[in-house]
Amino acid sequence: MAYLTGFHAIEERLKSDSACGPLLMAKPGPRARELLSLANANKIRIDRVGKFELDKLAPDNRGIALYIENMYRTGADTSLDEFLENLSDRKDALVFILDEITDPHNYGAILRSCDQFGVDLVIGTKHRSAKYADVISKTSSGAVSWIPQAEVSNLVRAADDLKEAGFWIYGASADGEAIHEKDLRGRTALVLGSEGSGISRLLRERCDIMVSIPTIGRIDSLNVSVAAGVLLYEVQRQRKFGH
Repeated sequence: MAYLTGFHAIEERLKSDSACGPLLMAKPGPRARELLSLANANKIRIDRVGKFELDKLAPDNRGIALYIENMYRTGADTSLDEFLENLSDRKDALVFILDEITDPHNYGAILRSCDQFGVDLVIGTKHRSAKYADVISKTSSGAVSWIPQAEVSNLVRAADDLKEAGFWIYGASADGEAIHEKDLRGRTALVLGSEGSGISRLLRERCDIMVSIPTIGRIDSLNVSVAAGVLLYEVQRQRKFGH
């Protein structure tokens, strides 16, 4: 059982086709009343509850909480096979492969960047625990409700499927070649590994090129979610202004 409590997270979930409900409300303020109207418009059940009860169910609430059955069964969910089948002759599809990004704050921040920079699909493994649903949705500002996500059992096989469909696979690594020197136009898949161990060996072997973000700081590397935003910006910069 999980509840969304952030205003943006609830708003985006209500706008999507994946809202479940009920929407729980206890002494709602002006912002919460806007969400009440949105819930009514989308035929989501609204339950008035006491503050004590709401605090018990969703401690981090601001007078409102939306019940969700499953954070990762949203209207944006898809499968890799379905995604590839629907590509048609599109030449500029953009995919993100996340290899063991376990921190929910990082995962949410990456989804927010994916939304802003037009990622077509995020591929990951392991069903993330529903106890992190609110954290991810808040950190992504509700982008989790919109970004298509495919969960696969084997990322190496997923990379092979993408390569067969004409994708060029770029793995992010501190020892890679400078990202801005590579042509990122066309069908592109970016691979990010965990901050602790990076990209797994077998998946790294499937990458066509390892790329890095040139930095001049004193610490080892960028936070993985920050790196995701920089990488995606470079992809879209090249696609808009040329390599």
